[in-house]
Amino acid sequence: MAEKAQEAQVESTEAKKEETPVVSEAQANPEKFLKEFNWHNYQEGIDEVDDLQLKEFEKLVAENFVDTLDDEVVEGTVIHITDRDAIIDINAKSEGVISLNEFRYNPNLAVGDKVEVLIDVREDATGQLVLSHRKARVIKAWDRVNKAHETGEIVNGFVKCRTKGGMIVDVFGIEAFLPGSQIDVKPIRDYDQYVNKTMEFKVVKINHEFKNVVVSHKALIEADIEEQKKEIIGQLEKGQVLEGVVKNITSYGVFIDLGGVDGLVHITDLSWSRINHPNEIVELDQKLNVVILDFDEDKSRIQLGLKQLSKHPWEALADTVAVGDKVKGKVVVIADYGAFIEVADGVEGLIHVSEMSWSTHLRSAQDFVAVGDEVEAVILTLDREDRKMSLGIKQLHPDPWTDITTKYPLGSKHTGVVRNFTNFGVFVELEEGIDGLIYISDLSWTKKIKHPSEFCSVGDKLDVVVLELDVEGRKLSLGHKQTTENPWDKYETDFALETVHTAEISEIVDKGATVEFNEDIVAFVPTRHLEKEDGTKLKKGESAEFKIIEFNKEFKRVVASHTAVFKAEEAKIVKQAARKAEAAAAEAKPTLGDANDALQALKDKLDGKA
Repeated sequence: MAEKAQEAQVESTEAKKEETPVVSEAQANPEKFLKEFNWHNYQEGIDEVDDLQLKEFEKLVAENFVDTLDDEVVEGTVIHITDRDAIIDINAKSEGVISLNEFRYNPNLAVGDKVEVLIDVREDATGQLVLSHRKARVIKAWDRVNKAHETGEIVNGFVKCRTKGGMIVDVFGIEAFLPGSQIDVKPIRDYDQYVNKTMEFKVVKINHEFKNVVVSHKALIEADIEEQKKEIIGQLEKGQVLEGVVKNITSYGVFIDLGGVDGLVHITDLSWSRINHPNEIVELDQKLNVVILDFDEDKSRIQLGLKQLSKHPWEALADTVAVGDKVKGKVVVIADYGAFIEVADGVEGLIHVSEMSWSTHLRSAQDFVAVGDEVEAVILTLDREDRKMSLGIKQLHPDPWTDITTKYPLGSKHTGVVRNFTNFGVFVELEEGIDGLIYISDLSWTKKIKHPSEFCSVGDKLDVVVLELDVEGRKLSLGHKQTTENPWDKYETDFALETVHTAEISEIVDKGATVEFNEDIVAFVPTRHLEKEDGTKLKKGESAEFKIIEFNKEFKRVVASHTAVFKAEEAKIVKQAARKAEAAAAEAKPTLGDANDALQALKDKLDGKA
């Protein structure tokens, strides 16, 4: 009971307390409350931070937090690398992701490396921060390239692919051009071996207008080579034998690398034998000994020799070889004037075209031999000091002129081949080495020939007669027309003076016309002899009778007349009338007056016809 009473007393006390109003500090001391009230916090909705604390906080944010809304390039740290991407920490809310393709120029990328990046996407669909190393490199690239060009700094580049004349290289994200001549000091035969490789380069040229960059790998090793070159050049002497490597082969010679210094072995100094191309003797990258023949003052051009290291073939030529000996060899060179025959390695002899055939009609050497032919010849001259030899092929056969009088006596008939023309005649070959000349006047009895090509062609066969023979001068005079009878002997009778022939006017020419009686006889008719009986003149194509008034066999000249035909007829009529009158007068014995009257009447008749 006592406990219940006590509980009731407590409850009563608490009830009284609840009923008693609570007085706040603002109510208790309103003036003080208003004076100390923080209106800033009330308006901003947050508690005001101490200025020192705020500055410290801003400092920490600036040092550790990246503003992902800014396009500035920032530095990040590689914290993880997957098969495809690199995870980069840039002190943002989340790490960024960059594809490894952007690091192809740097295959040694590792965790912990510092890389420059640019925020590409602040948050993708998954809330991931997307970064770009390539864009960051492009932004910084030109500054780096210009700096490298100014200072000569060595830069790393990734060879992306081949292009015309060289390679495309990725340097700091910029596509630079690497000329083929700047890859190495040696000529490059396989460009593909450099693709997808990272190499060191030197920036040698920048075109700011077109944003072009040219780099060189060769420049990095030229300095060392230059030192080696100076050392080698300083020790060069004529006649010195050095070992070198075949660097390049051209049609005119071989370039030899002597260890940083290049020398040229001209094609004529490769072998004592004649060669068509240096690759018949040497190969690329072949090591061989060469001798220094000459060089210029600064020793930048060095002339080398290979054949000089062996004995000259002429010195090895046997002493037993002499003029008149028969030798065999290969045709190595052909010229219009002859052919060079290699009778031994490095020993050549010349066969002049005149020594290839007994024919006096010279032809080209190609008509007799070809390069590569194996031929036999006779040594005509031999000069060991000047190292010259002349050979002959025709000497292997007897001289056809030795029995010329027996084979081709005067007046004998033969058949030959037309070989050549001159303005005055035709050269006919009767056999190899036997040529004869037919003068233009001995080609035809009847045709007037201005040039032999009007009568025949080269290669034609002609029947000829030997007219003259000069054994010492090796000359034959031939005739073609003499193989047939002279038709003018017959024409002299057929077209004798006063003979009359019928034909047509062929052509009207100056001062007359021409008439063709046959294929040989073309007569000339003077203008005054073209007059017809009615007083008109004959025209082209008109047929009429013509009387021969001139025939010259020697000069083949025939002159004819139409007028003389009827004029002669009139004279004949006059004579016949006179004879009849005389006979009538004798029978009738007329008076002198009667006779005169008859003659006058006849004269009047004749005048009327005229």
